[in-house]
Amino acid sequence: MKQAEIDQQTTCFHCGNDCADERIELDEKVFCCNGCREVYSILSQSGLCSYYAYNLHPGVNQAKAGKRLDYLKEPSIIRQLIDYSDEKFTTVTFYIPDIHCSSCIWLLEHLNKINRAIYHSRVDFLRKQVNIRYATQLTTLHEVVALLDQIGYEPLISLQDVVKKQAFDKKDNLVKKIAVAGFCFGNVMLLSFPEYLGISAYEQSFRQFFGLLNLAFCLPVVLYSGREYFQSAWTNLKNKVLNIDFPLALGIAVLFIRTAVEVLAHTGAGFADTLCGLVFFLLVGKFVQRKTYYHLSFERDYRSFFPVAVQVIDGETERPVPLSDIQVGQRILIRNNEIIPADAILLKGDAHVDFSFVTGESVPVNKVLGEVVYAGGRQTGEAIELEVVKPVSQSYLTRLWNNEAFTRSQENRVQTFSEKISKYFTIVLLLIAFGSFFLWLPFDLPRAISVFTAVLIIACPCALALSTPFTMSAALSIFDKNFFYLKNTAVVEQLAHIDTIVLDKTGTITISGDTAIAAHITASDTEKQMIYSVCANSTHPLSRLICQYLNNYAKLNTNSYYEVPGRGIIADIDGHFVKVGSAKFIDATQQEDSSAKKTEVHISIDEKYIGYFTIQQHYRDGVNAVQSLSSAYRLYLLSGDHGHERESLSSVFSMDDMFFDRTPQEKLDFIKQLQQNGHKVMMIGDGLNDAGALKQSDLGIAITDNVNNFSPGSDAILDGRALKKLPVFLKFSKDALHVVYISFCISLTYNVVGLSYAVSGKLSPLIAAILMPLSTFTIISFTSLDTHLVAKQRKLI
Repeated sequence: MKQAEIDQQTTCFHCGNDCADERIELDEKVFCCNGCREVYSILSQSGLCSYYAYNLHPGVNQAKAGKRLDYLKEPSIIRQLIDYSDEKFTTVTFYIPDIHCSSCIWLLEHLNKINRAIYHSRVDFLRKQVNIRYATQLTTLHEVVALLDQIGYEPLISLQDVVKKQAFDKKDNLVKKIAVAGFCFGNVMLLSFPEYLGISAYEQSFRQFFGLLNLAFCLPVVLYSGREYFQSAWTNLKNKVLNIDFPLALGIAVLFIRTAVEVLAHTGAGFADTLCGLVFFLLVGKFVQRKTYYHLSFERDYRSFFPVAVQVIDGETERPVPLSDIQVGQRILIRNNEIIPADAILLKGDAHVDFSFVTGESVPVNKVLGEVVYAGGRQTGEAIELEVVKPVSQSYLTRLWNNEAFTRSQENRVQTFSEKISKYFTIVLLLIAFGSFFLWLPFDLPRAISVFTAVLIIACPCALALSTPFTMSAALSIFDKNFFYLKNTAVVEQLAHIDTIVLDKTGTITISGDTAIAAHITASDTEKQMIYSVCANSTHPLSRLICQYLNNYAKLNTNSYYEVPGRGIIADIDGHFVKVGSAKFIDATQQEDSSAKKTEVHISIDEKYIGYFTIQQHYRDGVNAVQSLSSAYRLYLLSGDHGHERESLSSVFSMDDMFFDRTPQEKLDFIKQLQQNGHKVMMIGDGLNDAGALKQSDLGIAITDNVNNFSPGSDAILDGRALKKLPVFLKFSKDALHVVYISFCISLTYNVVGLSYAVSGKLSPLIAAILMPLSTFTIISFTSLDTHLVAKQRKLI
């Protein structure tokens, strides 16, 4: 049998996963689970098997597909999720993280062949969204989502979708402005060619006609496309701030006024082409600067983490209730891997709650009946029943997030180069303009006015305004290719100014949920049962890990129990004296492996040394790269976890720069203290417990192993695979800033050349028409080419 045939028989036809554990056959095709087979069956019956022709194994594995969609039958929830609804049709938009290829687009845009009640569906691949219109009387939102779930594209619906529907991006309006400016610029250039090439005496009437047409084309450019520059300049002037929009608005206004005066007074052709070209290129630069990643959210809060509804137990039945309607005293059902949305008391079941995303603690917490379970934890075992003791709005997690420190505006951000230089540029520009005016005033008033306006025209900071967005946009695309997603172009400059780096531990430098435990003990089953019984009484993370490792043993009676914080446990189990803890605590220092970079828990029973357990979280590949930054940056470790890995991390961080058992507020305060000491701080974290610190820092980076999963609000999202490239990213950000400095010098050179014509009163529309596009073209070409050249030297492309 050929190798291709063997592979085909051991690989799922739908999703491409290995079928070694389970093989299900249909139509001479092999599937890894019933879910994948069911999706293939649906597509086959609907005549949609062309889905498999676009990509090899394009489907999503269905083994873990969930059916917990009853909350979508609640009218109150439906009203908040849909975009529009009337008696005939309903429109809804869903975010679907699993959209990844052309087959996904093809299938999702042919939903009407599976369900005839769906009129049409359109996919926005960049945003990973699908817009669906369906017949209101023939199907329901629940059935539409169930269909998406059934074919492997379950939408990601969170509380944040209900609280705040995603706003339409302003870029759509910007594109219209660019289109208007581009259309007018093209026509004005065409009508200006006779002026450049010369017009014969008998064609002079056309000069005036073309001038009026050019003036007409300038009106929508100034009043519509360029309006935002005037609004920004006026707002900043009222706040006594000079930003780069002021000289730009001044240049646009002077160009328009001088063009209007010259055309209407029949004294010249004006600067219509320069005006339209200036606004067009500025808007293109703004478009480039606004580049972002539609499928990523940098403004997430705890609501993205919460479900839309929760199952409430009412007598013998269950019903979905919107989260906002949950009342104190109601009993709720939380299944495996679901989030606990409100502070509640455990009534039934074995609660094994993972709070790592809220507190940073890496080990799940066991809760006993009657104990309070705080909101934000994720149940990792069987279904449990809880009684709500606080409304969602008053839960620990909500109060934490609504803390003023977590929600305030970020005034501590680093100023960009253009923001710093624009103030001085504007002052120098006005000084030159007025100086030239007063210099010519005693000799020639018309020329003084002409020189004054010419200086404002030629020194308009078009090139300066374009150098930063085009450089940083090129840098953004390079970071993107290396799995580092920045919120906007300003973040590149913030990255270049950082001098202090603070990292969380759990999920940041360690891989969340990936903890290795190994037993190095010589013990009988009875002795292992004793060890399990001792550890079962402790809430210490290491004790819980040992219990998980020995989970097949029953708990024995405990006659006495005493735990020494930070050292170990002494217990009497059925008359046997058991000690669990550090080597020093059980007098077994000679057994300790001082060279091992692992946490060790030693055991003795009846004064006899039994052995030890080694516990170690797996560190990311980039930990050594982080250590290499210590020569250029001050490194701190700030963790909500216990400090049992302090020794193993000492090779990366100084012992004095590691801080454990820190609350979210303490993390934020630590960052704030560093900033008060004059440091520019970058915080890297992964959970809600890091959200305040990320927001307070000068640059907050959320690290994740899946960019489509929840991550806290941040300035950038770093794929866990790219942590090892962090030193290169930091160097490249400085390189990009140097490119901006050089391009600024180039633009100044053009300004000096242009000013020599303007001050002397010799600036003609032709010279302005040549210098403005030439400087723009030079800046755009230089920044794009040099940025990619530097990236190639850094081996980022």
